[in-house]
Amino acid sequence: MKITINKQEHVMPAGATVADAVAAIEARPPFAAAVNTQFVPKTQYVQHVLADGDRVEIISPVTGG
Repeated sequence: MKITINKQEHVMPAGATVADAVAAIEARPPFAAAVNTQFVPKTQYVQHVLADGDRVEIISPVTGG
């Protein structure tokens, strides 16, 4: 299936989860994840199954002025 992670298309196997998406881009903590603009708690990354066409955003806080 095709999903978009941070505005880049990725091909993932059926049944892929948010945890798989995080691993696909090698995200380093701290970060937060959202699927189709809905926040996904870290405790749900493994259980939240993605669907074809989902848009995943993995964002990190920015520090400084």
